[in-house]
Amino acid sequence: MKNLFATIFVWVISILSIFAQEEYVSKVWVADQGDGTYKNPIIHADYSDPDLCRVGDDFYMTASSFNCIPGLPILHSKDLVNWTLIGYAINSLSPEDHFSKPQHGKGVWAPSIRYHNGEFYIYYGDPDFGIFMLKSSDPKGPWTKPVLVKEGKGLIDPCPLWDEDGKAYLVYAFAGSRAGVKSVLLVQGMTPDGTSLVGDPVMVFDGHPDNPTVEGPKFYKFNGYYYIFAPAGGVSHGWQLALRSKNPFGPYEFRRVLEQGSTDINGPHQGGWVETPMGEFWFIHFQDKGAYGRILHLQPMRWEKGWPLLGQDFDGNGVGEPVSSFKKPVIKSHWPVITPPESDEFNGYTTGLQWQWHANPNINYGYPSGNLGFFRLNCRPRPENATNLWDVPNMLLQKFPAPVFRATTKVTFNHRFNGEEAGFIVMGDSYQYISLKQENDKLWIKVVRCKDARKGGAEEVLFKQEISNNTIWFRIEVHDGAICRFGFSENGRRFKVVGEDFQAVPGRWIGAKIGYFAVRDGIINDAGNVDIDWFRVEPIN
Repeated sequence: MKNLFATIFVWVISILSIFAQEEYVSKVWVADQGDGTYKNPIIHADYSDPDLCRVGDDFYMTASSFNCIPGLPILHSKDLVNWTLIGYAINSLSPEDHFSKPQHGKGVWAPSIRYHNGEFYIYYGDPDFGIFMLKSSDPKGPWTKPVLVKEGKGLIDPCPLWDEDGKAYLVYAFAGSRAGVKSVLLVQGMTPDGTSLVGDPVMVFDGHPDNPTVEGPKFYKFNGYYYIFAPAGGVSHGWQLALRSKNPFGPYEFRRVLEQGSTDINGPHQGGWVETPMGEFWFIHFQDKGAYGRILHLQPMRWEKGWPLLGQDFDGNGVGEPVSSFKKPVIKSHWPVITPPESDEFNGYTTGLQWQWHANPNINYGYPSGNLGFFRLNCRPRPENATNLWDVPNMLLQKFPAPVFRATTKVTFNHRFNGEEAGFIVMGDSYQYISLKQENDKLWIKVVRCKDARKGGAEEVLFKQEISNNTIWFRIEVHDGAICRFGFSENGRRFKVVGEDFQAVPGRWIGAKIGYFAVRDGIINDAGNVDIDWFRVEPIN
């Protein structure tokens, strides 16, 4: 009976947590303008390589998560403008040992999400291992463990198609860095259960030389044609193609359907389209915005003589360009203004869904404290021979949520031994943090920068001051252009800016992230920790 009560209790807490997430509204970026229009980006955060599907009146979206865990975020909307994060499809990556330390830029690449025969399917490529599939009857989970559909180094960006006759197909691409081949798309037969491929792969498109780096294909069938939507030209300066054929194996004709044109939206590509219950067509894609990551845009879509036109054809050349604002999609009923979560009071039995580790999680990294009202992050040993934090797995991080914002946190550092350190960090290929560290039996507040961390760069101390209070308020302000300013307070009211401004940079295929770390020198049986009271995102006054 006790086990039954415990199960019911956990279930109720989970439901309440999900409900609370859906009520969140950002203070720093809201796309819904409240007058029947929206502005782009619809999400000013790093949800790279998005794909989506519709089930009834509901839309579900996923995105690349690379080495960050939990992975494969699942977002939900009813109007394509207001999205909330409802969970993840992957809790750890395999092989477990391989992903127990940060594998920057590896892991989950360019997923696709589809609904078929009452189940949600996600396919993704791991460039080092092959193409995987997982599924669930409920988008909130639980999801099955990933099944290896096709083994192969450099196989990426898969997308399935189930045809009306019961046959199934998979389109995919190559990562040149692993396969030594790129800029071509393949279609191969698939078993109806989606677990394996059959027959020989057929090259259906060669991007050389006019459409180099063609990748990220999405497979559809509409009005008797098979369509493959695929970006080309590279992440920062590319465009969107549409291919069509009467046969899934081709031959395909193609045309460019979205480009930057006269707009300031670079690389408008890599995404998916849906038809709404009201008969409208829309396309979601990303824009590469450097340190802010690959942020999401929504484009109107219409059909002209069997071809899609995305965005608006401002110059009349027959190719769409991204819109900066537009009227919202028409839906059947009211859907509130909501956004993915950012702030976290750490008062519950779970952390906010926005947080991810830099590698597969370990219970020793940290845990929520329930009614005690904080998240405890334990000081874990620095990686052996490390010159910086690049290989530290126990970083609790989230995406930048807006071009300009302030993040403030209150922490208590329960230090026990020399060499223990807990910090508030902006993480990327280069990083900067503000921290508390015990050295020579004294407590110090520090600002530290590391340039070219991925290449083994050394840390540089920009500011250091002895401090007596182990409860501190840290603050990071992110200004236009991802310029970051660091500060602290001993009373939560008066903040002192310290160190130097830092130009945030992206990580490996991801935007810069903000959050926490806790490390120590060597191994001991009772290391110190940091209790994170809260994390709040607000506008800069």
